[in-house]
Amino acid sequence: MILKAFVVGSLGVNAFIMGCEEKKEAIVIDPAGSEEMLAREIQNLGLTLKYIVNTHGHPDHTSGNRLMKKLTGAPVLMHRADDEFFRRPDAVATFRAWGFEAAPPADGFLEDGKSVEFGNLKLDIIHTPGIGRTDLPGGSMEILRLSLREKILPLPDALTVLPGHDYGPRPTDTLGNQKKTNPYLRDL
Repeated sequence: MILKAFVVGSLGVNAFIMGCEEKKEAIVIDPAGSEEMLAREIQNLGLTLKYIVNTHGHPDHTSGNRLMKKLTGAPVLMHRADDEFFRRPDAVATFRAWGFEAAPPADGFLEDGKSVEFGNLKLDIIHTPGIGRTDLPGGSMEILRLSLREKILPLPDALTVLPGHDYGPRPTDTLGNQKKTNPYLRDL
């Protein structure tokens, strides 16, 4: 498996290219800036972009969808609730004030328990509503805590966590370490 991380966009989003070395298919996760560079990197790796995947609908994670799709022809996938919510006028207005334009509608939807397949690889989808900031439109501490308790805590401690932003001295961590050190997880 090919896995490359890039910090992109004005808010320092972690974008990821994941690729299958055997079948030369890839996905890009959260292309939120430097889309030409990401497309070039995919091409330099000898890969074809199968999907543009958004972890959630915040515009700092989706702002590159339009250009990435234009450059590669790949369809955009995100959860239906994010696609619908973040196109609402109040959400669009909030994020436009931050300098972000609304992303185009998704071409397909991610669903809990389903997978995104590319080459011989698959990305399993775990829908975790509420994960993220609770001070933005759609945020909810109650739903966030429920998702953490029911969806994240049961996962194996050895699982590698690839965060959406750089939150500290290490670019990745294990879920086990997060369970010990992250106050949101410790307090559950």
